[in-house]
Amino acid sequence: MTGITLEVPDEVIQATRLPADEIEREFRKELALALYQRGVLSLGKARLLAQMTLWEFEELLGKRKITRHYSEADLEEDLKYALGHQ
Repeated sequence: MTGITLEVPDEVIQATRLPADEIEREFRKELALALYQRGVLSLGKARLLAQMTLWEFEELLGKRKITRHYSEADLEEDLKYALGHQ
């Protein structure tokens, strides 16, 4: 697995006023939300970045009032899948 390391200045981390054990999780969620909202990441990839289940991430999108990207093509694909797996 390849990855990146993002260095966040100590003064930024301290400014968050979050407990140390929550900082990485919150930064991951915020980055995932921002990239999903901009259309840079799909729902599935954003939820992986946030380290959340699909349901948890969709609930977070709702709480933040972020519109889910769901096209007519996505609906057709979901319907085909559902009808083929009855």
